[in-house]
Amino acid sequence: MTRFNTIVDQLPQARPLDEHNKALIENVRPPDWVNPKSVGRYNMVVVGAGTAGLVTAAGAAGLGAKVALVERALLGGDCLNVGCVPSKALIRCARAYADARDAGQFGVRIAQGVTLDFPAVMQRMRRLRAGISRNDSAQRFRDLGVDVFIGEARFTETDTVEVDGKTLRFARACIATGARAAVLPIPGLAEVGYLTNETVFSLTELPPRLAIIGAGPIGCELAQTFARFGSQVTLLEARRQILPREDRDAAQRIEKALVRDGVDLNCCCKVVGFRQDGVEKVVELDGNGACEDLHVDEILLGVGRAPNLEGLNLEAAGVEYDNAGVKVNDRLQTTNRRIYAAGDICCAYKFTHTADAMARIVIQNALFFGRSKASALIIPWCTYTDPQIAHVGLYAHEAQKKGIEVDTYTIELSDVDRAILDGEDEGFLKVHVKKGSDTILGATLVARHAGEMISEITLAMVAGAGLTTVSRTIHPYPTQAEVIKKAGDAYRRTRLTPRVKKVFETILRWRR
Repeated sequence: MTRFNTIVDQLPQARPLDEHNKALIENVRPPDWVNPKSVGRYNMVVVGAGTAGLVTAAGAAGLGAKVALVERALLGGDCLNVGCVPSKALIRCARAYADARDAGQFGVRIAQGVTLDFPAVMQRMRRLRAGISRNDSAQRFRDLGVDVFIGEARFTETDTVEVDGKTLRFARACIATGARAAVLPIPGLAEVGYLTNETVFSLTELPPRLAIIGAGPIGCELAQTFARFGSQVTLLEARRQILPREDRDAAQRIEKALVRDGVDLNCCCKVVGFRQDGVEKVVELDGNGACEDLHVDEILLGVGRAPNLEGLNLEAAGVEYDNAGVKVNDRLQTTNRRIYAAGDICCAYKFTHTADAMARIVIQNALFFGRSKASALIIPWCTYTDPQIAHVGLYAHEAQKKGIEVDTYTIELSDVDRAILDGEDEGFLKVHVKKGSDTILGATLVARHAGEMISEITLAMVAGAGLTTVSRTIHPYPTQAEVIKKAGDAYRRTRLTPRVKKVFETILRWRR
């Protein structure tokens, strides 16, 4: 047995044990790592080395703090190991395959057709992930001056954490243990076996038939990706639409794209059980008589996230929590004034960039008497289907619930020259402003590169710049980002009321 095998047995997300996963493990869970001696009291002890924990540790150490970082699994957390990095690597390969498949519309003929090498796709992902993992490596953080401890962390008092038989005393601590895939409490699931985001990226063979349960962002992204790879994908959702948090018009565009790529979309169907039928897995469905049992080769769960609270012994630290995670105030302080929390463990917005932003708040508030508030954050997000959905700020219905009247400007990408030329004109931009003003309250963008484009609107909101400023900003022609300028132009045209136009006509008549 090699020095890697024990780690892989404990952490199946590091399978298969090839050269790339060995490189990953060497960086984020070194088999020969020796935990340092704890010395004195730390300015900051960080529990959990995902995005929130790594940013907190690196930022605090960079400012001169004495920092300890504790991780029980793989440094880098979900984002590096089983989330953003591997999923976007697969999505990029699926997009390349779809582009080649659809190249005929651009006059490009591929005589022999297009084939997919799934093992090569997965190997590419593992290679790229291993390279990126150097940024999150234990050695890098030790070089930054952080004491890195690998093992289970357990609070023993209001100002101490125990790990690997060592007691770490702290002036301040940050809980950043993140969340994991939620599991459905449905009979038969454990017996037939299933995939989550923690294990799906360890596949080495393409599942011929794949059932994905849950049509949220993870479910929709992977449904389209595996359908493009060639799996027969059935996407199951108990509610009436996919992506239920998103704008209905936007979700409908994504539904159309998923069906176009071969996804069998089945909404309003409830999963009531699972059973094994020979080598097949059977998903038992109930949809008021409209659903039949589904026979598949693999089952992938995408039904939400559950906080990682187990084993922390938060009671000893005086930290309150519930099924949603650790309870914090607006300054990310827990019920123990010494202890803060950041990231998925305490936030409904479970995004890597949100965890990063929250970590920066923790550094300010915990170490330097800051008064920064999480509620002040303007958080964009993106679902990386093709096309993508990006959103920031309020939806129209949320503004109405707050008693804020809105004006909405909708621009179709079919009105944008570059989108037409690119053959990517199936989306739209919808911007909500406070009624009678150009103050941006929120926006939803459906476009192939929506995640790259939404930041212009986010920046405008953070800076307090309205649609008038957006309209006055020169955008290169032709680019798809012109859709944002067109929204600003649409607002400015509303300022030209009949009365104002009449005044202008009088002035211009006088100047002739």
